[in-house]
Amino acid sequence: MTYNIKTGGLDGGDPSRLGRILDVVVEQRPDVLALQELRGLRRNRRRLDSVAQRLGMRPYLAGGWLGQPVAVLVRPPGRVLAARPVRRPFHHGAQRVVIDTDRGPLTVLSTHLDPYSGRRRLREAGWLIAGARRAGPDTGPLPDRLVLLMGDLNSLDPWTGHDERIGRLRPGYRGRHLLPDGVTVDTRTIAALDRAGFVDLFRRPGVQVQNTVPTTGGGGAEFSGMRLDYLLATPPLARLAGPCRVVTGGAAESASDHYPLVAEFDLDFR
Repeated sequence: MTYNIKTGGLDGGDPSRLGRILDVVVEQRPDVLALQELRGLRRNRRRLDSVAQRLGMRPYLAGGWLGQPVAVLVRPPGRVLAARPVRRPFHHGAQRVVIDTDRGPLTVLSTHLDPYSGRRRLREAGWLIAGARRAGPDTGPLPDRLVLLMGDLNSLDPWTGHDERIGRLRPGYRGRHLLPDGVTVDTRTIAALDRAGFVDLFRRPGVQVQNTVPTTGGGGAEFSGMRLDYLLATPPLARLAGPCRVVTGGAAESASDHYPLVAEFDLDFR
């Protein structure tokens, strides 16, 4: 499961939002959880531990260069073989965790790419690809390994027409998703990850592509019905993937401005 929880669940006008975020996660009960926008949780370790305890998971946190931390949480009995941030100046951050499974080591990356610059997002994607290739004890070629990249990539995909949704954005937000010519939609980041061998799990037969922002009650003036959150897997892991979905309805409509994404895989922790 991946979830951008919007400023760590901290809103001056809505102190109950973090509780709704946790309700959404508890209902889904993921074995591996990627979280983004963990404002206040890096310095306040007690608060992070409280969140992890409520979820019954172990947290692995990575700070950002300018923005907010990200994390990967793992539910016992998952055995973590390695855990360390991708050491590059991401705007937000990237955490890399390697978990032992019956199919071999599973590398999980949680990230949140630069929201303002397509050029920066493309550079960050290159750092993620390099970071996935150097993940812990599993050092084989990237296309032959089990790697899952999850998070808010703040990027539009190259397989969909986006002119209408770009047109609905306020003028001040359109530049985030356009090339320097101010006209062409910037899809370079997802295209680069695709060329590196990552499979978009929502492009498989029988899976419905859905927007991930904004939610109906969580704000998000910078969005216009867009898919910015992704579950990307290397081919061996994609072959083990079952159902995947965007979680909508109930508390998910107001807990954040992003909907969470969930995928199931035919593998078990060892």
